[in-house]
Amino acid sequence: MSSTPGPNRHPLVLASGRAHPELAKNVAKELGIDLLGVSAYDFANSETYVRFSESVRGMDLFLLQSHTMPVNQWIMEQLLMVDAAKRASAHSVTVVAPFFGYARQDKKSRGREPISARLIADLFKTAGADRLMSVDLHTAQIQGFFDGPVDHLWAMPILVDYVRSRVDVDNVTVVSPDAGRIRVAEIWASKLGGGPLAFVHKTRDVTRPNQSVANRVVGDVQGKDCVLVDDLIDTGGTIAEAVKVIMAAGAKSVTVAATHGVLSGPARQRLTECGAREVVVTDTLPIPEDRRFESLKVLSIAPLLASAINEVHSDGSVTSLFDGNS
Repeated sequence: MSSTPGPNRHPLVLASGRAHPELAKNVAKELGIDLLGVSAYDFANSETYVRFSESVRGMDLFLLQSHTMPVNQWIMEQLLMVDAAKRASAHSVTVVAPFFGYARQDKKSRGREPISARLIADLFKTAGADRLMSVDLHTAQIQGFFDGPVDHLWAMPILVDYVRSRVDVDNVTVVSPDAGRIRVAEIWASKLGGGPLAFVHKTRDVTRPNQSVANRVVGDVQGKDCVLVDDLIDTGGTIAEAVKVIMAAGAKSVTVAATHGVLSGPARQRLTECGAREVVVTDTLPIPEDRRFESLKVLSIAPLLASAINEVHSDGSVTSLFDGNS
């Protein structure tokens, strides 16, 4: 069940909610431990019940739950697990949310709106979480929403290693889907050999969710193997339109690389038909068969999560996993 690297170390325990059990099993395997048993079910009125099957007293407990659909249910289940752990005298509780729910609602675009990402962070702190761990938050500022340590992991090393093997690094242009992610694209470009950058100029109506218009490409993509990078793909509209604009500008090919494959609604059809050579994501979220397609490649995030958990538990450096950039 647990791992104890030293005689004075609190045992490491990993537990999971019901949102993404396959990822939790893979992380446990990487850590060389068994998952803590958890009893979880829903009452007839949809309320959730959770209970740990073994004692967690004095443990360093890592609670893994990725906020997939239905997002509200899985956030609530994880909150209840945090509360149960604190009431059972766990030494520390780290919320591991590979995909952090409501992360896109990180500011007020108009008056009388909530800052939902801040609320979710506050809820976890109030429930008793000591630490938060997530992968590629929508914006880095969310780290400041939680009153405690936040481990912001990057999937970039995993994605870059794969993409490097699939493109001609001497002919690559890295493309950002908008001007706001140019810094991420710059890091990608440096890791792929220092090629040129481009970005897609787009407009978005804040009153219409999941909709934006890709207007044109700023930068040289003519004859290039383009790598379009983003943090997540939800309905696929933004990415699909960006791919079409890039190809229309004369690109040789477009490979899409994103951390989180939300892939809701029409995403499968849009991504299949947009002209991308390959769409690469990680398994921070479960991707059922009915959302998969031939050009989709899903990479495992479990080794990264396991390494970060080990670093936290052994008082090591999570930043060292990312060349000091995390």
